[in-house]
Amino acid sequence: MTNQIKTTIRSLLKNKAYGFLNISGLAIGIACAGLIFLWIADELTFDNNNAKKDNLYAVKVNASYGGNEFTMGSTPRLMAASLKAEIPGIVNTSRLSDQDVNSLITIGGNAMYSSGRYADPALFSMFTFDFVQGNVKDPFPQLNSIVLTEKTAKKFFGTDPNVIGKTIRMNNEYNYVVTGVVKDLPQNSTLQFEWLAPYEAEMQQELAKHGQPDNSWKSYGPFTYVELAPTASLASVNKQLYHYIYGKDATQKTTVFLFPMSDWHLYDDFANGKETGGGAIKQVRMLSLIAWIVLFIACINFMNLATARSEKRAKEIGVRKVLGSGRKKLIGQFIGESLIMSVIATVFAVIIMVIAMPAFNSLVQKTLTLGLTNPVHIIALLVIAIICGLLAGSYPALYLSSFDPIKALKGLKIKTGSATIIRKGLVVLQFTVSVVFIISTIVIYLQIQHVKDRNLGFNKDNLVEIDMQHGFAKNFLTIKQELLNTGLVQNAATSDHTTIYDGNSDDRFTWEGKSPDNKVGITFRDVSAEFISTSGMHIAEGRDFTEALSDTSTVIVTESLAKIIDKNGVIGKIIRSPREQGEGAYKYLRIIGVVDDYVYGNMYGQAGPTIFLCRPPFKDIEGNDNLLYVRIKDQHNSQQTLAQIGTIIKKNNPAFPFKYQFVDEQFNAMFMGEVLMSKLSSVFASLAIFISCLGLFSLAAYTAERRIKEIGIRKVLGATVPGIAGLLSKEFLQLVGISCLVAFPAARWMMHNWLQGYQYRVAIHWWIFAIAGAAALMVALVTVSFQAIKAALMNPVKSLRSE
Repeated sequence: MTNQIKTTIRSLLKNKAYGFLNISGLAIGIACAGLIFLWIADELTFDNNNAKKDNLYAVKVNASYGGNEFTMGSTPRLMAASLKAEIPGIVNTSRLSDQDVNSLITIGGNAMYSSGRYADPALFSMFTFDFVQGNVKDPFPQLNSIVLTEKTAKKFFGTDPNVIGKTIRMNNEYNYVVTGVVKDLPQNSTLQFEWLAPYEAEMQQELAKHGQPDNSWKSYGPFTYVELAPTASLASVNKQLYHYIYGKDATQKTTVFLFPMSDWHLYDDFANGKETGGGAIKQVRMLSLIAWIVLFIACINFMNLATARSEKRAKEIGVRKVLGSGRKKLIGQFIGESLIMSVIATVFAVIIMVIAMPAFNSLVQKTLTLGLTNPVHIIALLVIAIICGLLAGSYPALYLSSFDPIKALKGLKIKTGSATIIRKGLVVLQFTVSVVFIISTIVIYLQIQHVKDRNLGFNKDNLVEIDMQHGFAKNFLTIKQELLNTGLVQNAATSDHTTIYDGNSDDRFTWEGKSPDNKVGITFRDVSAEFISTSGMHIAEGRDFTEALSDTSTVIVTESLAKIIDKNGVIGKIIRSPREQGEGAYKYLRIIGVVDDYVYGNMYGQAGPTIFLCRPPFKDIEGNDNLLYVRIKDQHNSQQTLAQIGTIIKKNNPAFPFKYQFVDEQFNAMFMGEVLMSKLSSVFASLAIFISCLGLFSLAAYTAERRIKEIGIRKVLGATVPGIAGLLSKEFLQLVGISCLVAFPAARWMMHNWLQGYQYRVAIHWWIFAIAGAAALMVALVTVSFQAIKAALMNPVKSLRSE
């Protein structure tokens, strides 16, 4: 072993350029793969902080709308207690509010927003929480208890070492007493919050505001989590749950099943009531493939450079064989050298990872660390080093050990036919992968832009969303007029749901001629009269709402719904709504307008049928969480405008800070997964090409060195520098051209399959392949031409002197 290390180091010092290119290519490949594997490990260990992970499940409900099954996590409020009491094998249940509750927290004279959830106390015995202060067995000793995370406790109370018993005021309405502090949850935990308060407290607040809440099986709201006994059969429990809600209320034609915690993050994708096998696991699989491909490209470099230098080691191999080294011993020697170089490359790869980690974390929006104190990470690095060493050194070892010692020692030319073919094949493979990367990057980028540029049915630019906290909608008319008076605002309106996300949905809307069996899931939104014009929607037929209160009995529908109702025209037709009059009673609504289809929720999907109902915000003074939308005039500075808007909002709602979002920023946030894939694809495509070019650069240098006397003779006979450079470059450009021919159909097949996952998708145009091919050829030409021109400029006298 010591001899092998000495030999390897001596060889590297003797051929510094070769050693540098070989080790740097391998190091970059290992560093790229290592960073990806860190990300994958973080994804695969989601929710591992919970000791009972294997026994915890979320209750999922399948509901039928418009002939399709939709899977949702929202469950009846009565479900948690009922399941624990009636289903054998379920040892514990807990409710959790189905979305983050962003509340204003006031402590003394300081006010700040904080996001939390309402939960049953059982959640603390089901999920794993490390209490720093308080008691896990009694987290909510009273109804107005609240448990904070460590980070939140510092945010609220600074460095105070004991916050138990301290009081905070929520939304300027309710006082809560801190009864516990838990350690911050890891980033790869599905459950995230800054505070938890009793679910019953939320129920009591609803009772105080609106009277007795609906406690029937029709009242959906929280997530319901279930803990099964270790010996319980999931299949048996699911069988009992299937028609559980229907058994409680025959009008609820839904089905129920348990969704295991181990699948929450990776496989949370459903279609027609069943898991599709998709979700975050798709990104994990794709990036795993990319990691191994980049490693493979780096190993190909090693093979190419090792076999290219074969003639320089021919005499060494001949001497070793004459002195008694058998082929097996030589193979061991060369594999050992490869492993040593791989270990050296791994050390440099770790240095590269340390340097690149902040940028990588920023890219993937995580806080990953190398974790070199973790034995698993050390073992993983060693495994990667061994795999690379064996893979990269296998063929060179077999090839070099096969040399005839007599020919080698006589200085006869070693036949390299098969090695040359394999070397060329590896170059083709390298650039094939690189071209596929380039094409994939372009297609992913175009797909994202295709969706971003589609007609959404409204204008997201210069549109500001403001949270109208706790009933200040009663001042809407005053606020609107003051905003218009600034001259900076075009219009303002309210809506009960965020514009780019889903609204409420119901399949019980009816109209003349509709079959009772035709269940059409229709989204409905309560908006003020100004909403259509403020949001930038286009009236395709009919008219907009007016500000008259008479328009509260009218609706505007989207084109997709208009076509369902009557393809010959819908203006003036009546829709019967199941809302506001109680079960079985309908409110009659007249259609006054049709707008272009409106895209919300899934930006890649088709626009669903939608109804806009006119409801003046000041009619609902209490408990209506309206959102205020403000259209800013294009020509004015947004920061100046926001400052004036903030002044007006604070004036009319002094108890709450001014909170806003730009709708276009919300829209861009919906593409985080695709943007991540696009960025990673472009980064690793660039690195794959760079690694390939390192090998190509070395091979070009080797080729020029082998043909140096030929080049000298050609120059003496009158060959020009461009002619010689073209001669040397031609072979490599041909290989890259073959790579393109192989890569084009492979890339088209891969990206065609990838695009099938989107209803709204871009076409794969011919020019994408032209750009990718031209880019690969240009990079190869620049890489090779440097060595080719250098060889062509060499003085022929020096190269022919020994002849």
